[in-house]
Amino acid sequence: MPQTFPNPPAQLTVPRRLSTAGRRLDAAVLLRLWHLSSLDAPTVAVVWSLAFAWAAQVRLPAWIPVLLALAAWAVYIADRLLDARTALRSANLQSLRERHSFHHRHRRVLVPVAVAAACAAAGIVFTLMPMVARERNSVLAVAALAYFTRVHSPARSPGFRGACLFPLLTKEFLVGMLFTAACALPVLARLPAQEPLWPIAEDAVLFALLAWLNCHAIDRWEAGESEYAEWDVLAPAFLLALAGLALAGAFSAAQPRLAALATAGSVSALLLALLDRNRGRLTPLALRVAADLVLLAPLALLLG
Repeated sequence: MPQTFPNPPAQLTVPRRLSTAGRRLDAAVLLRLWHLSSLDAPTVAVVWSLAFAWAAQVRLPAWIPVLLALAAWAVYIADRLLDARTALRSANLQSLRERHSFHHRHRRVLVPVAVAAACAAAGIVFTLMPMVARERNSVLAVAALAYFTRVHSPARSPGFRGACLFPLLTKEFLVGMLFTAACALPVLARLPAQEPLWPIAEDAVLFALLAWLNCHAIDRWEAGESEYAEWDVLAPAFLLALAGLALAGAFSAAQPRLAALATAGSVSALLLALLDRNRGRLTPLALRVAADLVLLAPLALLLG
């Protein structure tokens, strides 16, 4: 006999331990809305794609960052709505965060927004993307779809979202790889034939690890302060910052733009370490917003 669930409430109540701010610093209203409405991921995607293009001195057609923004927005809205639905059906409200509550409350607006964004992205793919690029990017799209379907499959194991698939391939690592690949591949595909791929690819690997660190840190923060060792976030953040500085030093003479991009990645890693050290001074929502804001360090290169 199929299991039945109570009708989801119109309003979700975020657990008290996440909704009380005490005297901790909170994010500004516009920044909270930026995060809660899932505009953070599209912003990071656009900034990173333009930063890769700037570093490689490649001109991207305007439709590429628009496509990335629309696709990221649709995916992140869908992900948060599905997370909220899963938590409601399993009565696991402790897993909900403010972003899930926001998406559930405003689902009548956000569902059409996600559908419209997905349709607009599909329209760009079929009208503006060359056939060669469409075939190449279809591999990435299939990988992302397979991952997304597996994460939200009713048959998935309960620990899938945080557990290791293989020794290295955690959920956070896969997200970082897929996200960075979507931002970097349009640039790699437009490099001149005589230009080697490895220099910009090395920067892309640095940013994939940075995306992993962002997801890893957020996962640890939201699990609770007692759930991880003190150096669980600080150690990889410092190692990644050092790797970025070493990469910047290697590129500084011949490819100063790639060096500047690697330095921006190091700055983001150090800022994540700083957030981890001061996480008790921020509300959970402010901490989550700040974790995405520090990924926008390459914006300084684009505005400079």
